[in-house]
Amino acid sequence: MNQTNNFQFTSSVHSNAVTLLSSVMSDFSYSKHMHEEYSLGVTLKGRQDFCCRNSLHKSPAGGVLVFNPEDVHDGRSGVNQQLEYIMLYIHPSILKPLFNSISYCNNSILRIEDSLLDDPILRHNIVTMSQLIQQPGYSKIEFEAGLFQIAQSLVRHNGTVDMVSTHKRKDKLLQRAKDFIFENCVLDISIDDIAKAANISKFHFIRLFSEQFGITPHQLVLNCRINHARKSLEAGLPSSQAAAASGFADSSHLNRRFKAVFGMTPKQYQMQRFQ
Repeated sequence: MNQTNNFQFTSSVHSNAVTLLSSVMSDFSYSKHMHEEYSLGVTLKGRQDFCCRNSLHKSPAGGVLVFNPEDVHDGRSGVNQQLEYIMLYIHPSILKPLFNSISYCNNSILRIEDSLLDDPILRHNIVTMSQLIQQPGYSKIEFEAGLFQIAQSLVRHNGTVDMVSTHKRKDKLLQRAKDFIFENCVLDISIDDIAKAANISKFHFIRLFSEQFGITPHQLVLNCRINHARKSLEAGLPSSQAAAASGFADSSHLNRRFKAVFGMTPKQYQMQRFQ
């Protein structure tokens, strides 16, 4: 086995409470330690063996690792090949308001019982956030959307999520928030900005907005930006200019979001429109 060990830490440009570790390990072993953050990882290649809470776990490629704050654990490659994995370190202070917005109202630290999960949704959440952090110029709303999706997955595993409400009354404050999004989606707005425009506490805003409109405020901002970009493309702007005019950091950010909605890249869409 090639003896290679490489560790790369990258902090989010939007919050020093979120850090990404990209790791390649062959002959390195972590001693027992703990973090004050939530440590959320995905094994990419090889097998990751670790002990946590007096139990041995073996994470294959695709396995999701979840260490609560102050969970004591170690780690090593479990097979005769390189281990590759990513790990997000997210401080509880940045997740707690999101937990509250998803109806987790317990004052204690939210804890996940299992340290090794086979959860495609949480795996996708972690990988998506990791890819975002490594890209230059990603927007604040994309970062917040990624955090919210991670928080929602953790609350789901905790068994306390309650996103459904039978109460569907129209709310002028929430409509004000929706109007604010439509009017300002191309700007680098945050959830704080939207909640302030609606005069609603951020703790409750995301849940109330989702119940009212069936979409999170993060998703609506991105959807508005995609629609704005589509109109720009139809007006003949190249994708780079359409991205800049619509609030995306660059063409790659627009490409990823646009294809997820329309099934094709902006360039492919534009070519079809002008055939």
